[in-house]
Amino acid sequence: MPKNHHPNSVTKAPRRTSEDTLKSMVKMLAVLECFSVGERHLTPSEIARRTQLPRATAHRIVATLREIGLLDQDRERDSYRLGLKLFELGSRVLSNMDLHREAVGHIARLQHLTGENVHLCVFNGSRMVLIERRQLETAPANMVTTMEEAPTHCTGVGKAFLAFQEIETQNRLMAEKLERYTPGTIVEPQALHAELARVRQRGYALDLEEHQAGVRCVAAPIRDVTGRVFASVSVSGPAPRMPIERLQALSTVVCEAASAVSLQLGWQP
Repeated sequence: MPKNHHPNSVTKAPRRTSEDTLKSMVKMLAVLECFSVGERHLTPSEIARRTQLPRATAHRIVATLREIGLLDQDRERDSYRLGLKLFELGSRVLSNMDLHREAVGHIARLQHLTGENVHLCVFNGSRMVLIERRQLETAPANMVTTMEEAPTHCTGVGKAFLAFQEIETQNRLMAEKLERYTPGTIVEPQALHAELARVRQRGYALDLEEHQAGVRCVAAPIRDVTGRVFASVSVSGPAPRMPIERLQALSTVVCEAASAVSLQLGWQP
């Protein structure tokens, strides 16, 4: 018998360190980030391939995320989708977000002044997420129960955000094929960079039926306390009611609203 070994002793499992916990959380986040609007259902094998995790590790993480409600399983197809728990957490984020609280009054005023639809969006890492909407002749949408996303390359809110980001962020979002939504959509990276330069120069972005035929909008960037652009606000309406002259005129009040929200968030020009 080995020295100092007691016959009734039990070998203890290796102690889990904070570094191990962090690595596990990073892997879980990588699994969640596999899902997108275009790929809402994924099998464990597809998740393993996208994350480059060992298949057994991917299966284990998927099972854990399912147990805590962050993933839901489609048993008929043995595939998974993002769980409602994420939606609940996201709704709480929106409810407690300084931007949402500080901007509501300005969004309502902007809709009243322009008589058009107004949208407030934030960037989620790949797309613009709508957190507040004021619609023409309708009650404001309850964003705790309604969430929408929009691409960055062909919407006013997206270009107003993207124009003020580092070149690395712009190139990352342009690395994937840019989807063409209408004949006016800019899908060439070089042309999009030129468009973003124009947005930076004038301080606002235009969407001239680039995302949705028959709809035009003007948008302006919103800054946080550090001056970083992380959100944007837009006014949109039917193309016949939004000629270029009116869009340029509306840009003044849209930029004023964006600046007012930024100031309330602590931005110092």
